[in-house]
Amino acid sequence: MDHKIVVNSLYKIFGSNPEKALRLLKEGATKDEILEKTGQGVGIADVSFHVDEGEILVIMGLSGSGKSTLVRCLNRLIEPTCGQILLEGTDITKLSKEELRVTRQTRFGMVFQHFALFPRRNIIKNVEYGLEVRKVPAQERAQRAQAATEQVGPKGWENSYPAQLSGGMQQRVGLARALALDPDIMLMDEAFSALDPLIRRDMQDELLKLQEKMHKTIIFISHDLDEALKLGDRIILMKDGYIVQEGTAEEILTNPANEYVKRFVEDVDISKVMTASTIMKNPLEVASYAHDGPKTALWKMKQAGISSLFVQHKGKLKGIVSADDAVTALKNGDKDLANIVQTDIKKIPPETPANDLFPLLVNNSSPLAVVDEEEHLLGVIIKGTLLAALSEGVTNNGTA
Repeated sequence: MDHKIVVNSLYKIFGSNPEKALRLLKEGATKDEILEKTGQGVGIADVSFHVDEGEILVIMGLSGSGKSTLVRCLNRLIEPTCGQILLEGTDITKLSKEELRVTRQTRFGMVFQHFALFPRRNIIKNVEYGLEVRKVPAQERAQRAQAATEQVGPKGWENSYPAQLSGGMQQRVGLARALALDPDIMLMDEAFSALDPLIRRDMQDELLKLQEKMHKTIIFISHDLDEALKLGDRIILMKDGYIVQEGTAEEILTNPANEYVKRFVEDVDISKVMTASTIMKNPLEVASYAHDGPKTALWKMKQAGISSLFVQHKGKLKGIVSADDAVTALKNGDKDLANIVQTDIKKIPPETPANDLFPLLVNNSSPLAVVDEEEHLLGVIIKGTLLAALSEGVTNNGTA
């Protein structure tokens, strides 16, 4: 798979003698030791990762971890000391000033923590700003700015000024300004960190809804683990300028790379992160309308040590048959499996969060069927499987 962005061995050293700091880094010196010995500040060190088309990658860490420096290096708002930033194969670090200007204006949209709105421009003029810099004709930029404003809000406030808007509304303007440019890559640096918790959650939900429609490539900077878990297709965790772990939320929570990561994630409710796809087990046996009857179904149940069996037809899940029903059918001389299949069964998509599975299993003796959009059976979940998976996840997460 071709990646949208590939970053290779990227460094940023702040100071007048970066070569000395680089040498010490490669010899194993720490960020603090280098600052003490050379006066040089290590922003990021030997950072390598990729971002796929249409992915939300969350880069997170505590203050001073290097996450904001990293995102600003990607479009060279901060000049990297060395390394590669490949945008669909083109090295951004090698672009001329004019090439970089065009790339910033056409490929990247950026949303900042503190909104960065112009106080003397009304809302629609703020949204138009990037298009104005790009010298888009007035009528077109007005139309595009209006469309972006209607997409994320605050609709009806176009002629107001930033000081008249709440923090959440101002951040919507910042997001609309970036979207008006129609960039394929969004860089969001702590975009929701300055907002109140309720407004912040609303903006997170809004971003996820927008992403379902837009399929942008988004690099989102955050210091908040809950935000990262909610938004990120993948997460990169940084410390002292280095990447300490990269993976999905579940990979990081269930298999932390070191003690630092373990402490970072130890208070997370694992049931909110694990999904049906990682808990489900492969069905030991299934029956088919095409060639199985009640007697064959009973034989398969006996072989697998189970008391019910999912039934498929042409690869699609149709229902479940119980051992009791199969025995009754045999006694009645009924050889057609279709006559005893229960079609009213619980079906769930693979992305269903684990904490949503408990209510479905209460007072339900049958397993849950995990199916894809075409009703193909992907796996099964029983109460014991769910409890065992959560128990293992909690133990690995260091909270038990």
